[in-house]
Amino acid sequence: MAYEFRLPDLGEGVREGEIARWLVQVGQTVEEDDPLVEIQTDKATVEVPSPASGKVARILVEEGQLVPVGTPLVVIGDGDVAAVSHQAEVARGKVQATPLVRKIAAELGVDLTALRGSGPGGRVTERDVRAAAPAREGERREPLRGVRREIARHLTTAHREVPPVTVVEECDFTDLAQARGDRSYLPYLLQATVAGLKKVPDLNATLAGEEIVFWERYDIGLAVQTEQGLVVPVLRGADGKSLDELEAETARLAEAARAGTLKPEELRGSTFTVSSAGRLGGLLTTPIVNHPEVGILSLGRIAQRPAVVDGRIVAREIGWLSCTFDHRVVDGVRASEFLLAVIERLQTP
Repeated sequence: MAYEFRLPDLGEGVREGEIARWLVQVGQTVEEDDPLVEIQTDKATVEVPSPASGKVARILVEEGQLVPVGTPLVVIGDGDVAAVSHQAEVARGKVQATPLVRKIAAELGVDLTALRGSGPGGRVTERDVRAAAPAREGERREPLRGVRREIARHLTTAHREVPPVTVVEECDFTDLAQARGDRSYLPYLLQATVAGLKKVPDLNATLAGEEIVFWERYDIGLAVQTEQGLVVPVLRGADGKSLDELEAETARLAEAARAGTLKPEELRGSTFTVSSAGRLGGLLTTPIVNHPEVGILSLGRIAQRPAVVDGRIVAREIGWLSCTFDHRVVDGVRASEFLLAVIERLQTP
């Protein structure tokens, strides 16, 4: 008997998943609970086991495809496989696409029947067609996949829903540069962030529909650059950690992010986000709010720059801090108060 396995409900509100990697091939015999496929969601990568024993008769979704929960993924078994396969072919042949999408497909030489639509009800969208179009001379194309696709979707949502405003201030790090020794600036930045959030709790919040949720915990998201893209693991209880503990935990989370070994719970539930790219951070950045949070703090590159001290121009270790906030929830005055509180803490280590 043939068994058609569908993308299961992976919990945590996940409604769709990307086929990251098939762990079996057509014709291979598998046992129940053998590793079957790796599914990438917006939370983590999950290895899904085979629900039954038998031969892999047909793989219905290719690697890199994003499909909703309940989508048939693979046929396992030696029974009426032909009938199941025929049904799949018939369903694939009934392409749902608007006249405009069909016109674009014809112009680009794309076979609509070969596409699996990403739109509602499996409808083929213009983006599906353009992604499948063959590369022209002088260009190279790569699919938007995995973490990079999740980043794109998340930032698109943030841009569409959040009216952002950014305030920028200069910070003199000279005293801290002398006091920190071999320790990085990040633990000090986290301590200063918590101090600022305690003074201006408006920014330690998230937006939930028509409600603002103000948090009494300080779980800070850390923007970490990886080979796959930007990942934001969460440092829990930042207000209760020493500088040594903050340094150790940020190093652990950054290493796990780059190795791709973060647990799902380490990627959710932040109340505010901090971004510091060190020497690669640029002079300043205008960071994007990590929706549904209402604020994010970014530190630019710290370097010796001219500053006026007691009426004299001298060389000081100067860095620029920027805070982007959701103007629906936070006013500019409150964001400036927060930023100045952070700077005051950093300038008096």
